[in-house]
Amino acid sequence: MSSLPFEVAAGSVLGREHARAGRNNQDAWCVRTSEHGLVAVVADGCGSQPCSELGAQLGVRRVAQAALTRLAEDERVDEAGFLPGLREDVLCLLSELRGELGRDTLGDFLFTVVGAVMTPSHTLVFSAGDGVWALNGEVHALGPFQNNAPPYLAYALSRGEEDTPLVRQALVPTEDVQALLLGTDGVADLAKLADVVMPSGDERVGPLSRLWTEARYFENPDALRRRLAMLNRESVRADFDARRLVRTPGLLPDDTTLVVLRRRMGRA
Repeated sequence: MSSLPFEVAAGSVLGREHARAGRNNQDAWCVRTSEHGLVAVVADGCGSQPCSELGAQLGVRRVAQAALTRLAEDERVDEAGFLPGLREDVLCLLSELRGELGRDTLGDFLFTVVGAVMTPSHTLVFSAGDGVWALNGEVHALGPFQNNAPPYLAYALSRGEEDTPLVRQALVPTEDVQALLLGTDGVADLAKLADVVMPSGDERVGPLSRLWTEARYFENPDALRRRLAMLNRESVRADFDARRLVRTPGLLPDDTTLVVLRRRMGRA
């Protein structure tokens, strides 16, 4: 386990529109630690594919494990070759799977990535495609991209494209990190809901900052997922004056997945 002084919360919820269409949650997240550091990754599978969750699930696990392996081999996140090498590790796995499963499966390997590698000295935030990340309260949205077509890493397998890199978004001393959020593009919708009332009850959703300032999300490993589920739960109430039922839909149209890290209180 990592000795880094950070606690982690994570959760994912099926988007309202995906539920209506009978689709699975096509997002995925993964957090892994070792004595060398911590890696957190979220991914969003291409929604037009029948098994988009496959690529996202494989992708987050491969990125996390490959990053920890590189740390174990004394590679540094502040070196120029770290992200290109990590990209090649992921593409190697996808290429092997494509060879085993057949050419027609390539579309299922299309996924975006937002991730972070944290070591005692440095924290690296990176991405491929759209999503959201926030460092110490400063929120950054990635995308949208032209024609809603992010630069998926797997495009390199079919098109030989070199313009689908893992892009460095931030490289900072870990001692400067107080809170870090990584999210799929559904988090961009969540960020706009601060003043919106929850589907059931009178409580407002509140700002994204609640997710790293409120202890409950770190005390209970299921708290963040439950919060997202409450946001997206359809509410039905009776309007007795109008003699009808009033339905309030869930607030998150797209699959929404995030990982939040915050520094433990009293730890440097």
